[in-house]
Amino acid sequence: MTDFDIYIRVLAALLLGFAIGLEREFSQKHAGLRTNILVCLGSCVFTVISIYGFPMMMGDEATGVVRDTARVAAQIVTGIGFIGAGTMFRHGPNVHGLTTAATLWMAAAIGMTCGVGMYGFAAFSTFLAILVLSIGRVFEKHRATDPE
Repeated sequence: MTDFDIYIRVLAALLLGFAIGLEREFSQKHAGLRTNILVCLGSCVFTVISIYGFPMMMGDEATGVVRDTARVAAQIVTGIGFIGAGTMFRHGPNVHGLTTAATLWMAAAIGMTCGVGMYGFAAFSTFLAILVLSIGRVFEKHRATDPE
């Protein structure tokens, strides 16, 4: 792994986080461009660090030391879940911010995917997320005008 490879991973996370954030910005949502970029970028950086940043912690059967790179990934999922919960609020019988929370969670997953170098999967996931956000809005507007 070279520095250039790491920079490409981080740049991919930045660009894909930008794509999701741009959709949220056009939708005038609270967690917009900067938030989604930073969540995606931060998740990528943490993932890269967890895999390549601690070479002295490599597993050694003789000493019983085991390196678990998934530990940081698990904490990213938990941490973003906590941040997402903070974006939700209740107003009477309605709950707002669920899509924002889910979008931040997805941005983190895409950042982690870039962090492990799975660019095609990350790009495809970004495409699907933006598709769901865009098309889902059409159905939600239709449902809101439904007389039932």
